[in-house]
Amino acid sequence: MGQANAASGIAVNDNCNQKFLELKAKRNYRYIVFKIEDATQQVVVEKLGEPDHKYEDLIASLPANECRYAVFDLDFTTDENCQKSKIVFIAWSPDSSRVRNKMVYASSKDRFRKELDGVQVELQATDPSEMSYGIVKERATSH
Repeated sequence: MGQANAASGIAVNDNCNQKFLELKAKRNYRYIVFKIEDATQQVVVEKLGEPDHKYEDLIASLPANECRYAVFDLDFTTDENCQKSKIVFIAWSPDSSRVRNKMVYASSKDRFRKELDGVQVELQATDPSEMSYGIVKERATSH
C-alpha cells in the first residue's frame, strides 16, 4: 500500500505506479485512467488503453460528470520534424461533478502526480474543449 496523505487521506494503490512504469518504459499502454475509490479512499487504475488507441479513445473513456486523473503517452512531430514522445497528466474535473468529488481530486492531485515520475506535461480540464488534442499537443511542444 502507498503512503496515505494526511492532507487528503488518499492512498495510492501500488498497481498505479506499476502500470505507469509499464507505460513509460515498455509502452505497453497508450493511456491510463485513474479513479479515487470512495470506499477505500485510494487511487486505483480504472482503465488501460491499448498501444494502438488514440487520444480520442482516452477522452471517450472519461466520465461526463465524475472527476478522474489520466496519463497519456503522446507521440508528436515538432516543427523541426523531430519525432517526440511526452507523458501528459490530465486532471479531469467536469463542472457537473459533485463538489465533494472535485475537492477530493483537487486536494490529492499534486501528491499523486509526484508519484508518477516521468510526467512532463500537466493539463487541467473542466470540459472536453479544454483538453482537445490541439491543446495537449501545443502544451507538449512548448515544454
